[in-house]
Amino acid sequence: MSGGLDSGLKTSKIIVWAALAAVIIAAVVAVIVGVSGSKGSDGAKAAPEGTAVQASNLVRENSRVLSQAKDEKAVLVEFLDFECESCGAAYPFVEELRTKYGENVTFVQRYFPLPGHRNSMTSALAVEAAAQQDAHEAMYKKMFETQAQWGESADDKSAVFRGYAEDLGLDMTAFDEAVADPATKARVELDKADGAALGVTRTPTFFLDGQVVNFQTLEEFEAAVAATAAK
Repeated sequence: MSGGLDSGLKTSKIIVWAALAAVIIAAVVAVIVGVSGSKGSDGAKAAPEGTAVQASNLVRENSRVLSQAKDEKAVLVEFLDFECESCGAAYPFVEELRTKYGENVTFVQRYFPLPGHRNSMTSALAVEAAAQQDAHEAMYKKMFETQAQWGESADDKSAVFRGYAEDLGLDMTAFDEAVADPATKARVELDKADGAALGVTRTPTFFLDGQVVNFQTLEEFEAAVAATAAK
C-alpha cells in the first residue's frame, strides 16, 4: 500500500510541477513577445530582446533589493505586479533561483502595477510601506503566497493587506502613514515610469545584467542566470 501511495504522490507532484512550468513558460513567452514587439501607452516601441538598457532606469539607489549577492557577478531585475497571476506563478521559480545563485546574483524588484488589476496599486503601496520598516521580503512573500485569496477581486483589499502588516508585527501607525503618504505612491509610480521607459508592457518582465531576458523554457532561463553567476 505504501509503495502505491508513494508512487501516486510522486505522480501528482510531477503533474503539479509540469502544470506550473507550463503556466510560467507561457506567461514569460507572452512577456517576451510583448517586450520585443508591442507598443506601450505612449506609443514608444519596446526594447528588442537582448538589448542593453540604461542602468539609471533599470536600478536606482532606492530600488528594492530582494537579496544582495555577497560576491555579485550579475543582477536580475524583475518588474512585477503583485496581483498578476503570471508573477504569482513565477514566484516559486524566482525563489529557487535565489536559493541556488544568491551568492553571486543580486535580485532586484521594481513595481509595475497594471491598470487592469483593482488591487495592483494598493498591494504595491502595502509592500512599499512594509519595505520602509525593513519588511520588504516578508510582505512580498505574503502577497504571492496569498494571492489566490485576494487577487482578481473587484473589492478594495487594503484592509487585508493591513492585516498582513499586523501579522508581520509592523508598527501600524507608521505603516498607515506610509500607505497614505503621496510620496509612497510616487515611489511606486517612479518604478513604473522607469519600466515604461525601458519598454516594459507586461509583467513579469526580467532584465539580466541590463538585457531583456530571452528564453523559451525555465531551463534556458536558469542556464542564463547560472552562466552570469559563474563568470
